[in-house]
Amino acid sequence: MMIKIEAYVREEKFEEVKQALTDIEVNGMTVSQVMGCGIQRGYKEIVRGMEVDTQMQPKIKFEIVVSSEEWAEKTIDTIQKAAYTGDVGDGKIFSYEIRSALKIRTKETGYEAIQASD
Repeated sequence: MMIKIEAYVREEKFEEVKQALTDIEVNGMTVSQVMGCGIQRGYKEIVRGMEVDTQMQPKIKFEIVVSSEEWAEKTIDTIQKAAYTGDVGDGKIFSYEIRSALKIRTKETGYEAIQASD
């Protein structure tokens, strides 16, 4: 079973999360800068003396595909620990089962498609 993990974390936690994943030997990941909001709907900020309601927050999105439930649990736990501040807006982690994977260059499928090759 392959599992995709999506984690949305604070921008300032990017390096810590990336290093923590490298430390547990998660080598393949996609990282994007995204904007979003959760239940808190952003925050209020004073800009040039006026209160401005900032809805969308900048976040970093990690996308990782792992080969087993054990790796998914290890990866999720690592991200949670590295991204944690205890404050509202720490982010979210989602996981999904993947039905199939295909490596375009080699046409390998399944587990082989997500492994590093020569």
